[in-house]
Amino acid sequence: MIKVHDLKPAQGATKAKRRVGRGIAGKGGKTAGRGTKGQHARNTVARGFEGGQTPLHRKTPKAKGFNNPFRIEYQGVNLDALETAFEAGAIAAPDSMREAGLVHKNGLVKVLARGEITKAITVRAHGFSAAAKTAIEAAGGTAEIIVSPYANKRPPARGNQHANR
Repeated sequence: MIKVHDLKPAQGATKAKRRVGRGIAGKGGKTAGRGTKGQHARNTVARGFEGGQTPLHRKTPKAKGFNNPFRIEYQGVNLDALETAFEAGAIAAPDSMREAGLVHKNGLVKVLARGEITKAITVRAHGFSAAAKTAIEAAGGTAEIIVSPYANKRPPARGNQHANR
């Protein structure tokens, strides 16, 4: 069965392009099928023209990029900071890290691998880099992951900051 999208001219068939604008006589003369006056008759519609409203390419520089409202931000704590702030055998949890001044008052904590750790410390955090986890365990400590308060869900959207005021 033949379908419309299968139709094509016969092999070797050619048809000349219609030549318009060759004098006032004939089908394609004078206005050349463009009607009378107006921007389409004059071929002056710029690419991206949106009928007079501010076009997208002029709106977007004001937007300053994309901020993911569901991003989960961690506060990083490095191994060298844990080494100086805690004694051997201590438990380094987010609350004790806040008391030691290593992290801010809110937020999730992730342990990163800058520096060295030589003490056996139990470190509890919401995340660990692979190198930090191996370094803590090599020093005789343990790395315990605290379950995120968001569990398997995404965090609530922060949205428009001005709407919350």
